[in-house]
Parts: sequence; C-alpha cells; structure tokens
Amino acid sequence: MEQQLIKKKEIVSILLRNNILVNRELLRKLSEPRIVDEWHRALLDGTPPAKLLHPAQEGDSRAKVVWEYDDVPKKRSVQDFVDYFNARYRQIHKILSGRAELQNLTSISRIRMKKDKERCSVIGIISDKNVTKNEHIMLSVEDSTGTIKILINKSNKDLYTQAQDLVFDEVIGICGQAAEDILFAETIVIPDIPIQEPKLAPEETYVCVLSCIHVGSAGFEHERFNNFIKWTCGEFGDDTMRAIAKKLRYIFACGDLVDGVGIYPAQEKELSITDIKEQYAECARLLSQIPKHITLLLAPGNHDVGRISEPQPRLLKEYAKPLYDLPNALLVTNPSIINIHAGEHFPGVDVLMYHGYSFDDYSECVPSIKHSGTHISDRAALVMRFLLQRRHLAPQHTSTLYIPDARYDPLVIERVPDLFVAGHIHKAGHLQHRSATIVAGSCFQKKTDFQEKVGHDPDPGVVPVINLQTRQVTMLRF
Repeated sequence: MEQQLIKKKEIVSILLRNNILVNRELLRKLSEPRIVDEWHRALLDGTPPAKLLHPAQEGDSRAKVVWEYDDVPKKRSVQDFVDYFNARYRQIHKILSGRAELQNLTSISRIRMKKDKERCSVIGIISDKNVTKNEHIMLSVEDSTGTIKILINKSNKDLYTQAQDLVFDEVIGICGQAAEDILFAETIVIPDIPIQEPKLAPEETYVCVLSCIHVGSAGFEHERFNNFIKWTCGEFGDDTMRAIAKKLRYIFACGDLVDGVGIYPAQEKELSITDIKEQYAECARLLSQIPKHITLLLAPGNHDVGRISEPQPRLLKEYAKPLYDLPNALLVTNPSIINIHAGEHFPGVDVLMYHGYSFDDYSECVPSIKHSGTHISDRAALVMRFLLQRRHLAPQHTSTLYIPDARYDPLVIERVPDLFVAGHIHKAGHLQHRSATIVAGSCFQKKTDFQEKVGHDPDPGVVPVINLQTRQVTMLRF
C-alpha cells in the first residue's frame, strides 16, 4: 500500500510538471492499483504523460495493431533467400489447397512419374514464362519436389488472357491433363480473397487516407495541407465536408511523411528543410493541430528515415520522436494490419496498410493493367486489386527491395483485409473488389522533375474518405 502511494504521488507530480490538470476523475483512475502500476512503468519508460490520458486505443477512436513486422536483425545468407521463397510457397499453398477447383491435387514429382494422360492439379511457383513459336504460353512451375512445364493453349482465349497477366514468382494452382513432364492447363487458380459480404459499421464513421505528404520538400503544398488540417477541425469546406469532418475518427498516413535527405542525387537542391530531424519535427507540428479524438496511423515509406527494404520497421525514434509524442498517434510498420472501430457487437474493420513501393512494376508488366486505357498515374487501384488477388504485396522478385526472412514471407496477405489502403503513386483512386474496399491516397507535393521525366501526373491535395457504414468512398479536394 505504501509503495502504491509513493508511485501515485510520483505520477501526480509528473502530470503537474507537464501542466496537466489533476481532477477528481483522474484521481479516481489512480485509485486502481493496476492503473498506477501501468502508468508509473510507462512514465519511467519515457511515455509522454498526455499519451496516457489519450491513448489511440481508447475513446471514440479505437485502433489496435493486429499484425506488424517483428524485425529480427541478423546477417543474411543465400539460404535465407531459399527459405524465404519456400515459406511463401507454404503460406499460399495453404490458401489454395482448399479450393474446390483443384481436384486430385498432387506434387510435381508424382506427375512426372505418370506415363498415361491423367487429369490432376498442382500448386507451384512460377520460375519462367515464355511464348512458344506457335504463340502458346509456356510456364515453368516448381514446388518442393520438382519442376514441370505448363502449356496454355492460345485457342482457349479466356485462359490465355488470364495467363498473360501471370508474373514471375507468384504461386498459383493449375488443373489440367498431365503427360509425363508437361501439364496441359485447363484451369488456373489464383489465391484471391473469398467472396463474402463486406463488414459494415453500425454507425456512420469516416476514415481518410493520406500518403506522400513530403514535409521538407520545396514542393510541399503548405496551403493545401493547412486546408486539410482546418477541415479536420471543422473549419474548412462546404456543409457536406464539415458533416464528414464531425464523424472522422481515423487518418491513415501511408508513408513518405517527409521528403527525406539523400534519397536521390542532388536532392538537397529541392528541399526547404535539409535536416531530417527538423523535417519530422515540422511534420509533428502540423499533425498536432488535428483534433485528438482522431487517431493517426503513421507508417514509413521509401522517403522516410530507415531502410527502404520491405517490410520497413517503425520510424526510428531517434529521428521521429516528435511523432511518437503525439497523444493520438499510433506508429506502425510498412506493411501492417490495424483493426479499427471494434465494439461490443461489431468485430471492427481490418485495414491492410502499405506504402506501395512495388506498384510501379505492375503498372507496366501486367498487360490488363498496362492496356486498361488509364494513365499510369491512375492505375494504383488496379495494381492494388491485382496484388490482393495474388495475396502478395510484391510477388515478382524485382518489384521491391525486400528482407529475406527465413521464418515466413511477411508480404503475403494471409489475413483478408476489409480495407486496403496505400499511396506512393501520388494520385488518389479507389475500387471495390469482393468484400474489400481498395483506396489509394494522393499526395501533398507538386510535380517533381523525376515525375515529369517518367510521365507521372500527380494530383495533390485529394483525400479519399471512406464511410465505414456504407463503404462509400468520397474524394475531397483541398
């Protein structure tokens, strides 16, 4: 009892030194030994006092990290790459093996032992893809037992079109007629997410998606971002926008919070803030103006401090401490899955959050996306749907820098998300795929010389907002 009293006095003393009013309600909380122990331990660990009073997981805004990458630093070897791809195969094999289309599922080594034609199915990872002289598609697919050739006949137009979109290193199921060391494909099965009813919140609640804020860039759109902040406070926009702002509870900022330093040659000429710590301090100052009942979910991108290889750990506290000090901020890895708005009679909405560094590759290498009739800057949502169907955020080996984790492939989408949010492309977009709402955030940076060179057409200051009760997506312009 005496020890509890000492801890309680120390807590009150720290709160008062930080200009926090210690009222009756707060003293009632401190009458619980569990609260006293938790707060005392947290304050000794350096947790800002304000964060104890306004945790992101409490109040109207409810956010809980369901999954994020637990980085284990170690020296990597060639075997780690082998184990990494084996882990990917096992994870997606588990998803595919229950599919009704894959009848008579067997291993590749068993197919190669068969002499007579027989209908069977295999699950394998694509190691090669070619077009034959007769314009059929020939795949090389392997599992842990061996490799086999898969022929997709051009006369089967639907199957041929589907096969054109296949990329290296993705895991697929194939059903067809086997003859020695070749399988004549009749059906291609991709992991995809199941068809089910979307989860809808019981009350009207909004989520908005930001990406690529690029604080510190000479091209940072100060006025647009200030308008956005005013909107969250109910001080900007028409009646409809203000009505949405009143019910806004979550903001997902999907990476590139700052412009970074040394990201590309001669970047310093395009910076208004040349110190990385000052960039994060300014970012935190701007975000601190957002009302505290709105939870901020902050993830890193390729311009942020730390490694570019994915998964990216949380932002380094050494550089981004001002963001950690925000009482309503929850910093997460890239990618991560966050459950929001769970209640007594509602399981909440699972949000897959990813920056999108791999997106550029699929805009060009997947025929149905490349020839979709949309500009490269308008393809983000199409790419996101493609990756959701593949149940992997970067299936092709060269599409992103990655850490070969021997334990499992952290870029596999094992848990089916309700929302899939990302950015990177600097232009907003959205679509619905089965039970998932796909939303790409825009940016708050003017068009750069690099974007001009590669043909990107960013649309700064466009913020998608999602109504959790209807899944309707509205684009707000600032």
